[in-house]
Amino acid sequence: MLCIDNKTETARLGLAISKKHCRAATSRNKIKRIVRESFRQHQAALAGLDIVVINQAAASMGSNRQLFDSLAGHWQRSDRPENKAIAQDEE
Repeated sequence: MLCIDNKTETARLGLAISKKHCRAATSRNKIKRIVRESFRQHQAALAGLDIVVINQAAASMGSNRQLFDSLAGHWQRSDRPENKAIAQDEE
């Protein structure tokens, strides 16, 4: 997952779910649906960030609950104030 400050009040999501790591289209679509839903649930805490989610091979083998739990941890790490400060310093 990559994130950077976007200087707005809204969070934006980008998805890079590659065929290289997840061959079946149905699995790629499942991952995208889960990421979008998890993002929607955490969007208020992520205000002001542009986030790009990049999949790994293990994502296609995980259950829905495992993916939601993993994403929840990523969202919490990305909305920390020190992460936002680092993103601002890089500009």
